[in-house]
Amino acid sequence: MTESSTAKLLNGDACRRTTNGKNQASKNGYVKNHCLFQQSQKYSRLEKKQNGNSNSSLYKKPYVESYEETPLLVAVLTYMGYGILTLFGYLRDFIRHWNIEKCHVARERDEQKDFVPLYQDFENFYTRNLYMRIRDNWNRPICSVPGAKMDLVERVTHNYNWTFEHTGQVVKDVINMGSYNYLGFAENTGACYDAAVKATHTYGAGVGSTRCELGNLDIHEDLEQLIARFLGVESAMAFGMGFATNSMNIPALTGKGCLILSDELNHTSLVLGARLSGSTIRVFKHNNMQSLEKLLRDAIVHGQPRTHRPWKKILIVVEGIYSMEGSIVRLPEIIALKKRYKAYLYLDEAHSIGALGPNGKGVVDYFGLDPKDVDVMMGTFTKSFGAAGGYIGGKKELINYLRCHSHSAVYATSMSPPVAQQIITSMKVIMGEDGTSLGADRLRQLSENTTYFRRKLREMGFIIYGNDNSPVVPLMLYMPAKIGAFGREMVKRNIGTVVVGFPATPIIESRARFCVSAAHTKEMLDRALEAISEVGDLLQLKYSRREQPLPSLGWISEESHLQD
Repeated sequence: MTESSTAKLLNGDACRRTTNGKNQASKNGYVKNHCLFQQSQKYSRLEKKQNGNSNSSLYKKPYVESYEETPLLVAVLTYMGYGILTLFGYLRDFIRHWNIEKCHVARERDEQKDFVPLYQDFENFYTRNLYMRIRDNWNRPICSVPGAKMDLVERVTHNYNWTFEHTGQVVKDVINMGSYNYLGFAENTGACYDAAVKATHTYGAGVGSTRCELGNLDIHEDLEQLIARFLGVESAMAFGMGFATNSMNIPALTGKGCLILSDELNHTSLVLGARLSGSTIRVFKHNNMQSLEKLLRDAIVHGQPRTHRPWKKILIVVEGIYSMEGSIVRLPEIIALKKRYKAYLYLDEAHSIGALGPNGKGVVDYFGLDPKDVDVMMGTFTKSFGAAGGYIGGKKELINYLRCHSHSAVYATSMSPPVAQQIITSMKVIMGEDGTSLGADRLRQLSENTTYFRRKLREMGFIIYGNDNSPVVPLMLYMPAKIGAFGREMVKRNIGTVVVGFPATPIIESRARFCVSAAHTKEMLDRALEAISEVGDLLQLKYSRREQPLPSLGWISEESHLQD
């Protein structure tokens, strides 16, 4: 069970949950009476009812996350499934070697044998024998706006998913439960569409130069001023690609002699940026403040390896919402640790900006914190804003430095003007500067949809991960055969979703990931829930062993919780 580190951080002692209304002593014999939620002991690993508001000075609202333990039988069957697939894979490779198998598409062609292989041996084996079996669930082409509903291009395969042929047919009105369209701005009607069309007529579709040469337009300046005002920081800078915002800017901020403390579930762009920087990287357990504090203490006490000199810089790198787990960062505690140990904080709000907080300003707004406490505020426009690119906000000195030293700023082509205008218009709608309440309505609708969808899935008996307020909803599938079957059965019922398996997730934690949007109506969510229930019964996915509903939020009503 993960303990709350807030009390340990401030008071030097630990805090545990209460069980059946009785206080359980912590390791040092003390009992904390501010742990509000109850937890059953039978979910010893991870039905983590994490309660972050163990100290009122750090948390102003309940922090509820659940990760129910994988049932033992399911875990055993999952390992057996991967084992059987592996054995049959080696058998099929043996059959291919002796030309017994009729389909030769999985074999290396003779003209390729003199070239260096693109994949390592096991990666090649995994791709041929495991991934290809369910490849039809990914890279599905769509031919419409990826809004609340979308149109899918129908395709077939005649060689076991190695190649696909389009039939010319289109699957209409598929409910989109996979796109990061949190606020519904990915649309081809409305104010954003009209403004983007006007910007295209005015500026054209592209710029054809970098910002430091001839690619700096007035619309880019307006965008960056608006971003800074939206975030509540001194200055901000926009980039044309969200992935490059992380991978190209972290190397500009840290280098040799610096230490990066990275959450184990951070996005690939953060991992790549940390590796490119040349800094020393140490990984702490996901959202575990004890693990982070131990690394910080060791860094301060021991310094750099061999020389033991102090680190030039210690940078903590976390995300706002983790896209595979649906969890929200324990930001108040991380800021408290950062201040205590004089470190810097890099916050990636790719999935949380626009999707969290009463004003849609991300996880900082969600917890009611001061943006100045976050040294580097990063986010993308590819989710809630229905556009492309990313941003970094912070002090003027930071942004001026990045303008001169960031590879993404110096060498990359400027953001497309229609994209910049899409961001400006959608951000003004969120801020209410368009003169309407559309932004507030969408924020409220997203919160209500998230709460409703998560509650219904739990009531059906599914194991879902993440924070109660996260619009990213992972539903656990576990077994490899059920990954492909779930995706196919959902498409048959006109529901488009994303299924994820190893190596993107741990081997026994394959899942389907739903992304809730403000554009979803209650009827759409009910149709999706009905389809999920049918497929769940068909594939026997209702693994949850909860006998009681989740603990109530106590002193907070459901209505006020939604408004928050």
